[in-house]
Amino acid sequence: MADEHSEVDQTRPSIARVYDYLLGGKDNYAVDRAIGDRFKYDLPGSVAIAHANRQALVRGVRTIALETGVRQFIDMGSGLPTADNVHQVAQRHAPGSRVVYVDSDPIVLAHGRALLVQNDDTRVIRGDIRDYEAIRHNPETTKLIDFDEPVAVILSAVLHHLNDDENPQEVVAYWREQVVPGSYVFISHFRSGHNEETAEAEQLLQETFGRGRWRTDEEIRDLFDGFELLAPGVVQASHWRPDEGADVPRIGQETSVWEQLIAAGLGVKR
Repeated sequence: MADEHSEVDQTRPSIARVYDYLLGGKDNYAVDRAIGDRFKYDLPGSVAIAHANRQALVRGVRTIALETGVRQFIDMGSGLPTADNVHQVAQRHAPGSRVVYVDSDPIVLAHGRALLVQNDDTRVIRGDIRDYEAIRHNPETTKLIDFDEPVAVILSAVLHHLNDDENPQEVVAYWREQVVPGSYVFISHFRSGHNEETAEAEQLLQETFGRGRWRTDEEIRDLFDGFELLAPGVVQASHWRPDEGADVPRIGQETSVWEQLIAAGLGVKR
C-alpha cells in the first residue's frame, strides 16, 4: 500500500476522490475539493446526481442479492469506500456473497484493502475497465469468482468516463460473453438533458479530466445489447425501483433537473 500511495499525484484531481468529496467523504485532497466546489457552487444542485446514483446502486445490488440467487459481484470503477458499499449490501442480504472491486486509483486501492482485510469474500484489484482481459484473468478475480456460475457485473457511473472511441459497448459486450445465463449487469450513466445544465456539467468534466461523454437514453439502452432489460427499463436513477414509502419521486413525478442527468438500468442474460 505504501507503494500505491507514493504514486498519488496530489496536484491532479481524481474522479474517485471528487466523487468522494461530493458524497461528503474525507478521502480527498485540496485539488479534488476545488473541482468538487465548482460542481457544488457553479452548478448548484449537481451533488444530487452523486446521491441519486449511489442510492440507485444500493437498490440495484439489494435487488440482485434478494431476488436472483446471484452471489458473485464484480464492481468496476468502484470508487472510495463509503456507506453501503456493494459487499456490505450484498452480504447483508445474502451472506456469503463474493465481491471483487476494480479501480485504477491508488488511494481507492489502499483504502479498500485496509477496509476489507478481514473479509475473505471480498477482493480489491487494480484495473482499467478498458483492459477487461486483465481484470477477467487477474488471479484475485479467478480465485473469488466462478464464471461457471452467474455473476453480477456492476458498472455504476463509470462508462460515461469513456469516450466514444474507447467503445463502452465493447466493454459491456465482453462481460456479457464471459458470464453464463442468469447473470446480471447494472449500469448507471450520465444522460443528455439537452439543456444548459447538461452542457455545463459535461464541459466541466471534460475540462478537468480530458474525457467524459453524456449519452442519450437510447445510447444507454444500447449498452444493454444482448441482455434483457428489466422493468422499469433505463430511467432516471431516482425513479429506478424506489423503496416503498421512501420520500423519493416515482416515474411521472417531477425531479430536479440535476437528478434527471443520471439514469440507471438492470439487465439479465437469458
